[in-house]
Amino acid sequence: MLITFSDLTSILILWLQIPLPEPAVGIAAIWVLFILLIAWAVNRFANGEAEIVRKIVHIGTGNVILLAWWLDIPASVGITASILASAITLLSYRFPILPGINSVGRQSLGTFFYSLSFGILIAWFWYLQQPQYAVLGILIMTWGDGLAALIGQRFGKHKYKVSGAEKSWEGSLTMMLVSYLITNLILIGTQGNTWQSWVISLLVALIATALEAFSFLGIDNLTVPLGSAALAFFLSHLIL
Repeated sequence: MLITFSDLTSILILWLQIPLPEPAVGIAAIWVLFILLIAWAVNRFANGEAEIVRKIVHIGTGNVILLAWWLDIPASVGITASILASAITLLSYRFPILPGINSVGRQSLGTFFYSLSFGILIAWFWYLQQPQYAVLGILIMTWGDGLAALIGQRFGKHKYKVSGAEKSWEGSLTMMLVSYLITNLILIGTQGNTWQSWVISLLVALIATALEAFSFLGIDNLTVPLGSAALAFFLSHLIL
């Protein structure tokens, strides 16, 4: 479930109003602004399709979790931004605060779940001092879901339905491969190149793909990142 350009623009404005305790937070905010400017330019000058613009925003802004990890941004900043963004997106379903929130053509809470998942994962894994699992969950949501939608819409010829939602096997296969690659890279980078990392990555990819298939009201923007991160975390501690 992809979020919109106008949604993230409004969320960024709120985020930039949060006092920045250190330069690292400013860097993360600049990155999000940079992605939004790219999306705006594609939409304005390259006559980009609405879905392409949403994919740029969806995938690009999700990568801010990497900056939060590498720059050791405090959990309080991420949680505060998540709470504000989640509250604003909820209000948008009653008031025209974010006019693009339903532009995907169906009623969806995807933007709310997208914002909420950041806060939950940061609160959980920053507290445990194992932020790699939060990064894993968010990147699977942004890259896996984003590319699955792109491939499915452009090349998906073999359709199937789950809870009334139409999916394609091509999109689901993309979701599984991307999820596997992301999980494997993060686990190998933090835990070493072991057979356990490869097995855990496969299991996480399968579960993430299954969760993404059930996208009723955009719930996959919550279940995919939380489910992927939790499964990787518990399996890593169980097997390793």
